[in-house]
Amino acid sequence: MNRRCPGPVSRRQLLQVGSLALGGLALPDVLAGRAAAGHDNQDTSVILLYCHGGPSQLETYDLKPDAPSSYRSVFWPIPTNVSGMEICELFPLQAKIADKFSLVRSLHHTMSSHSDGGIEVLTGKTPTKPDPTSTSKSEHPDLGSIASRVRGMSRRAIPPYVAIPNKLYMTRPQYVGRHHAAFEAGDPSNRSFTVPLLNVVADRGVSSLNDRKALLRQLDSFRSSVDLNSELLATERFRSLAFRMLTSPETATAFDLNQEKDELRDRYGRNVWGQGCLLARRLAEAGTAVTTVYINTPKNGQEFTNWDDHIMNAGRPGHFGDFMKVRLPYLDQALSALIEDIFKRDLDKRIMVVVMGEFGRTPRLSYNKNGTGRDHWPQAYTALVSGGGLRMGQVVGATSAKAEYPAERPYTPQDLLATVYRHLCIDYRRTFTDYAGRPIHLLADGEPIPELI
Repeated sequence: MNRRCPGPVSRRQLLQVGSLALGGLALPDVLAGRAAAGHDNQDTSVILLYCHGGPSQLETYDLKPDAPSSYRSVFWPIPTNVSGMEICELFPLQAKIADKFSLVRSLHHTMSSHSDGGIEVLTGKTPTKPDPTSTSKSEHPDLGSIASRVRGMSRRAIPPYVAIPNKLYMTRPQYVGRHHAAFEAGDPSNRSFTVPLLNVVADRGVSSLNDRKALLRQLDSFRSSVDLNSELLATERFRSLAFRMLTSPETATAFDLNQEKDELRDRYGRNVWGQGCLLARRLAEAGTAVTTVYINTPKNGQEFTNWDDHIMNAGRPGHFGDFMKVRLPYLDQALSALIEDIFKRDLDKRIMVVVMGEFGRTPRLSYNKNGTGRDHWPQAYTALVSGGGLRMGQVVGATSAKAEYPAERPYTPQDLLATVYRHLCIDYRRTFTDYAGRPIHLLADGEPIPELI
């Protein structure tokens, strides 16, 4: 394990400093145990850019220019500052900093619907009843809820799990407790952006304090009505933590993008992706364990679509390459700014950035009178990883000549999640107890990707 994360705390170490609580270790015991073992429980953070819809590996990071015309990318590859690594021509800013990220090109699974694919890559659990309508919800918590449950709120009362601008729709916190769901920040590119429940923090007067107490009572009432099974909600400890979050000036500061210079905000891009990435960096630096940025569309408008690049995407005909020409530069700007900013601030050991979707796209292009596109393809896709004290500037794994299947070093979503949990100092082999009292493995299989370690 790296210097910041010496490894999981043993059961014996935990029992030496705390007692077992019903259904597992109580939060005070976990924190005390980690402190006794010399762990900094709040040191590391993950920012996940979730490209909703499933980005095409062939139009982003695995272009296959020598494949037949019905397979190869509609764009040309360009060289990067890493010898032998080529990426899409619409990613010139990323090409200049490729030594600061690595590509895992050999990821694969079997879930071909959006929600089921999202559940697989975010929870590490394969849905038992696949749902082609993409309306299914997870039976297990995602990585953010797990981090919230294991690590708790940071010392500075920063929410442990934040979603920008909104939650990932297919996952639920389930048996770890609904209070470990993501805190929804909203759209930080909106001029009227305020963070729900936090906009009363600025005024430190008595009147404002009373308002915050009333707000907390309303929050308690709402949460207790929807989560009667969560013991922690009924405790004074949780109420105290929630009140700390509502009254914390550090929390208000972390969410305040006006603290940043206009030049930096412009560098990220004045849109939901750019300002979302900037806010995610601020939250990670302040102590949030997991921040998700929902990379759906950067702005509103007919020219913008998400990553579901089949024919008739978003109900309109046309060549999907035309939509990508609009979309990809926004990702290039926001992502390159985020990576550069993290490295410039010497946060690359603490903060890990992951960019992925629920799957890739079909290697063979689809054509009809309505246009050109690619359909769902979980059998091969690429994820980008940056920071986290990992080995950068490399391509891990490879797909076949037509980007159909992994050909070298195949890896699964569970392997990538194990890498993420390792960075967060979370034992990916641990178990939780579900509502039926059964032990559930965090990851039943999967190991950290060795080339990245």
